[in-house]
Amino acid sequence: MNYSFSGCDTVELAKEYGTPLYVMSEDIIMDKINEINNSFLKNYDNVEAYYASKAFLTKEMARIIKREGLGLDVVSGGELYTAKAVDFPVNKIMFHGNNKTVKEIKMALNYEVGHFVCDSIGEIQLIDELAKDLDTRANILIRVTPGVDSDTHKYISTGNVDSKFGVPLPLLKQAVETSTKLENIVLKGFHFHVGSQLFDNTSHLLATEIVLNIIKEMKEELGFITEELDLGGGFGIYYKKGDDVKDLSYFIEPMMKLIEKFTSDNNLLRPKISIEPGRWIVGEAGITLYTIGSIKEIPGVRTYVGVDGGMTDNPRPALYQAEYEALVANKIDKECTETVTIAGKCCESGDILIWDLKVPSLESGDILAIKSTGAYNYSMASNYNRVERPAVIMLKEGTPRLVVKRESYEDMLINEL
Repeated sequence: MNYSFSGCDTVELAKEYGTPLYVMSEDIIMDKINEINNSFLKNYDNVEAYYASKAFLTKEMARIIKREGLGLDVVSGGELYTAKAVDFPVNKIMFHGNNKTVKEIKMALNYEVGHFVCDSIGEIQLIDELAKDLDTRANILIRVTPGVDSDTHKYISTGNVDSKFGVPLPLLKQAVETSTKLENIVLKGFHFHVGSQLFDNTSHLLATEIVLNIIKEMKEELGFITEELDLGGGFGIYYKKGDDVKDLSYFIEPMMKLIEKFTSDNNLLRPKISIEPGRWIVGEAGITLYTIGSIKEIPGVRTYVGVDGGMTDNPRPALYQAEYEALVANKIDKECTETVTIAGKCCESGDILIWDLKVPSLESGDILAIKSTGAYNYSMASNYNRVERPAVIMLKEGTPRLVVKRESYEDMLINEL
């Protein structure tokens, strides 16, 4: 018996498309989008949901988000260019990034993106200057660093005081004053993001309360009316046993109740509310298929099982000790009698995908499926060791389609002189 994912036999997919292979399920993506609609967009007035495209962006993914009416959160000129390639509605694009280049800002202004999310006073002033040169105006949100520590890896915790992201609270009033005086800037409101892969809503609620008080203070002290508030994302997904995954409503409902009560009690305009899920939409919608090659037993120590991919297609374990579950796709009905370590093929001791995985008796040529690889795997893939980047297929109702061709050696050399 073979492992079936989203209605497709994964062993047959590996035979047809080769390995390593990124496999994405449009069906699971749609389940997540439907949950956004039912838990958020249909439940509240004046709300918006943006897909944080850094998690996984291809032209086909941008088409799906466009078709379903969500906005798009981009953080680079390349992501913006991808959106434009499929005629994504520019008014529904949010441009993030802590160090947008002049080239990127000009590009976004020429495209007339809906919003910039600004991380510093200097950036706000730069956007104003460039907008003036182009005879246009830019809608912005100020990203607030709320000073909230989140229970996640330090590399994906973004809301604490010492962060490269956002305007810290002591400088926020100055940022608002500066923005409201600039002729080519239209300050719409605020944004925060407390971190990624969170299973508890405490950080979200603390940050929401802090920013609501900021909204109140900015009205009282500067007369500034906040029209928009972006709550970010960071909602956790399932990677491994012990991950306590919550429904989207677990995060959304208490934040919306807090916002509506606070604004009502303080006679404030309830701003337009946005969220920005990325990993939450695509993480569990993806798996990666590998072919097992070398099997090396070190008696009394461990057994290393080599696969035909590794940190080039999934750098997350090497970057921040990310953990995954996996299974042998062509032996799912066999008893797991062995414990092995899944090693990538790169020339790095740190290229280990999974430590101590329970598996059946293995042979070279078996197919390994690693789960929940839909977010930050394709996006972070590299050509380290001159390894080709894998193909990407999308599954819908049991039918696969190729959305990114497998990279060739020739592709890797195309820009070299």
